[in-house]
Amino acid sequence: MKRTRSMLSLLLTLCMVVSVVPAFAETSETPLVVAYAQFSEKFSPFFGETAYDMDVADMTQISLMTTDRMGGIVYNAIEGETIPYNGTDYEYKGAADLKVEYDEEADVTTYTAKLREDLKFSDGEPVTADDVIFTYYAYLDPSYTGPTSLSSYPIIGLNDYRTQTTSDVYDKYAKIADDMFAAGIDHEWAETDAWTKEQQEAFWGDLTANWKTDVKAIVDYVFANYLSYAPDYTGYTGEEIQASDGLKVALGMALWGFGKVEDKVLTTNSGKTFDLSKEEYPTLETYYEETYTAYDGNVVEYASVESPNSTDIFGVTKDAFIGEWGPKDEAMGGEGVPNVAGIKKLDEYTVEVKTNGYEAPAVYSILGISVAPLHYYGDEAQYDYENNMFGFPFGDLSIVAEKTGHPIGAGAYKFVKYENRIVYFEANENYYKGMPKTKYIQFKETNTAEVATGIQSGVVDAGEMSGSKANFETVAKMNSNGEITGDVVTTSKVDNLGYGYIGLNADTVNVGGEPASEASKNLRKAFGTVYAVYRAMAYDSYYGEAASVINYPISNTSWAAPQSTDPDYKVAFSVDVDGNDIYTSEMNAEERYDAALQAATGFLKAAGYTFDEATGMFTAAPEGAKLAYEVIIPGDGTGDHPSFAVLTGAKGLLEKIGITLNINDPADANILWEALD
Repeated sequence: MKRTRSMLSLLLTLCMVVSVVPAFAETSETPLVVAYAQFSEKFSPFFGETAYDMDVADMTQISLMTTDRMGGIVYNAIEGETIPYNGTDYEYKGAADLKVEYDEEADVTTYTAKLREDLKFSDGEPVTADDVIFTYYAYLDPSYTGPTSLSSYPIIGLNDYRTQTTSDVYDKYAKIADDMFAAGIDHEWAETDAWTKEQQEAFWGDLTANWKTDVKAIVDYVFANYLSYAPDYTGYTGEEIQASDGLKVALGMALWGFGKVEDKVLTTNSGKTFDLSKEEYPTLETYYEETYTAYDGNVVEYASVESPNSTDIFGVTKDAFIGEWGPKDEAMGGEGVPNVAGIKKLDEYTVEVKTNGYEAPAVYSILGISVAPLHYYGDEAQYDYENNMFGFPFGDLSIVAEKTGHPIGAGAYKFVKYENRIVYFEANENYYKGMPKTKYIQFKETNTAEVATGIQSGVVDAGEMSGSKANFETVAKMNSNGEITGDVVTTSKVDNLGYGYIGLNADTVNVGGEPASEASKNLRKAFGTVYAVYRAMAYDSYYGEAASVINYPISNTSWAAPQSTDPDYKVAFSVDVDGNDIYTSEMNAEERYDAALQAATGFLKAAGYTFDEATGMFTAAPEGAKLAYEVIIPGDGTGDHPSFAVLTGAKGLLEKIGITLNINDPADANILWEALD
C-alpha cells in the first residue's frame, strides 16, 4: 500500500488568471480577495511546506535579490536600473545591491550583498547585516529541515561547520562508520579495531533506534492516510483503531505487508500470532523485529523499500556518528568549528559569501534569500557575530521552527491572522517602497472548481485556474460577449513553460530493494507504458489546445529538449521489453490499449512477476515488489485533475492482468504534500 509516483510528463502551456477589478481610491479600504488553494498553516520563510504557505510568508518578506520581468538580476537595485521589456522601459529598485565575482586562478566565487540603510521590518525594527547573517546560519544549520537547498552549494567551510570537524577528521570518522557497518551488528569488538567499543555500541544503538523510529513512522503514516481501510484489513472500525495503540500497529503491519488479519487474529510474516479480540496486540518492537527478519538486518535494503519518508537510515546514523565523535578527536583540540569560513559580515549592511568553483544558477539561491528578522525568529541574547553566536544554539532550530503561524518581515504586507480558511493581510506602513495602495488583502481557500463562480458572485476578486476547456467555457458564459474577457470577468492567459507529470518513486517501486536494477526498471516501464497510452486522450479532453503532451521531463521550450526530428528519437514508452515498437500508425484506440497491456505484461514478466498463462493474470510479485500500488492525485476529491483520466484508464487496464492501482484523490491536498515529505 505504499504510495506510488510515476513518470509521465505533459507540457502545461496555459493557466488562467481571472479577476473582477474594482476601482480603488488612492488607498482602498476594500479588501482584495484572492482565491487560493488549501494551506498547511506553516507560514514560515524557513519551514513552509507548500507553495501556498510560502506565498503567504513571501507577502511579508523582502529578498536580497531583485529581478526584472525576464528573470534577469538587477545588480544595482538601490539606485535602480532601467531595463526594456517588449519595447517599454521599466525601472527596477530593490532592497540590496548585489555583486558576483569569480577568481579563476583561485577557483573561488564571491557573492556580495549590500543592503539599503533605510530598510525596516513591519514592526519598525531596522534591517541590518546581522539579520542576513542570522538567516544564512538558520538555513545552513545541520538541524534545518525546510525546503531551501542552500546547504547543497560548496560554500567554503560549510561542511566543516555542519559536522564540527575538519575535512580530514570528517573523512576519518566517515570511514570508521562505514567499516563498523560493514563489520555488522554482531561483530565482537577487538583491540585491533580502528574504533573504540564505546563508539561501536553507540553507532549500532543509534542505528537500531533510527530503524525503530522509521517503523513508527510507517504506523503513523498508515493511520493518518488509510484509516478508512481499517475494516477491510483488520475487521475493526476507524474509531476502534483510533482508540488503541496496539490496533494502530496491527493496521500498519497489515497494510504494509508484514502481517495479515483473519477473524481478528493477526499473523505476522514470521508466524507470530496475536488475537486482537483478546487485546493481544503487537508492539512497535514486534513490528521492528518483523522488518529486521524480513530484510535479514539489512537496514539499507529495508529503507529503500519500506521507509514511508524514504529516509536514509544508515546515512542519518552515519552523519550523527561523525557529528558526535569527530569534534572529540584529538586533532580538533577539544573544540569544534565555530563558523562558516565563507560567510562574513563586512559592515553593518554588507555580507559576502564565498564558494569553491563557479555555478551559474547558484546566485539565485545564495543571494535569493528572504531576510528574516533576528529579533523575532531568533534570540538576540544568543547573537554575537564577533564571538560566533548566531541567534540560536548550534544544531537546535526549535526557536525558529516554533514561529510558523505568524510570519514577520520587511515586505509589502503584514500578516494579521488566519481564520476560517482565510489569510488576512494589512499593508505595511514601514515598507521601503511606500505603503501599498491596496490596504487589505485576503487569501481565501477556494476549491479550484469554484474559482470562476466565486468571481462571478463577488465572493472573490481574483484567482488562478488551469487552462482547461471546461474552465474556458465556464468563464466565457459569464460575459455577455461570450469571451473569456468581457463585462464581468477579465482573464489573462499565462504561458506556463513547465510541465506536469505523474511521478514514480524508484525508491519505493522496485524489485529487491535495488532501484537501479533491470528488473526494477522493467517494473516501472510497465506502469509507464500503460499510463502513456492514455495521455493524448486524457489531456486533450481536459485541456484541448491549452496543453500538449511531451515525452521527456523537460520543457519543449528548452534547447535541450529532445525533438522528433532528432536521430533515433522515440516517443516515450513506445517499445516493448525486447525493444520492438508497440504501436503501428493503423491502430485505433482500443488496439493501442491492447498493445500497451501486452507490452506491460512483458515488462512485468521480465521484472520477475509470476504469470498464470491459463487465466492471463499475475499471481505473485517478486521480492520487494507488489501486486497493488497506490497513486495520490490532488483532484480535490472530485477527480478534477488532468491526469485523473490517465489513472482511471490505467487502473482498468491493469486490472485485466491482476495488478491493482489504487487511486487516492483526497479532498485535502495536504495529504499529498505530507506523503511527499
